[in-house]
Amino acid sequence: MTNVLFVCTGNTCRSPMAEAILKSKSLPGVEVKSAGVFAADGSDASPHTKSVLEEQGIPLQHQSSSMSEELIDWASYILTMTAGHKNTVLGMFPAAAGKTFTLKEFAGAAGDIIDPYGGSVDIYRSTYKDLTEAIGQILDRVKKTD
Repeated sequence: MTNVLFVCTGNTCRSPMAEAILKSKSLPGVEVKSAGVFAADGSDASPHTKSVLEEQGIPLQHQSSSMSEELIDWASYILTMTAGHKNTVLGMFPAAAGKTFTLKEFAGAAGDIIDPYGGSVDIYRSTYKDLTEAIGQILDRVKKTD
């Protein structure tokens, strides 16, 4: 079983979108969750996140979660949206070293996933496209582990 944890700031935009995209691939043996380094527990995903996923036919059932020792222990891979998130995770949870990467780093690319928070639906669509490309590049890697 491979457990993938996507991490962003508030767990209402990027990480729930990434979680929904990877879940939509229905990969056997792959579980997916998301959390935020500064999230309030129980918030809904942002309206634009939900509408962009609906446009793509991807279901989303989401309540935001903050980072926890339990999630760190559960995760095989912790994939953050930015280098800043990665550094925050490692600062909060040193035991996460070795399994924490930015999503693009894990996909063999450089850069961060831009934060669409507060932006137009088109910015969310751009973030969706960026996430879809990066997630497409990690599918073989998450499927190959036990």
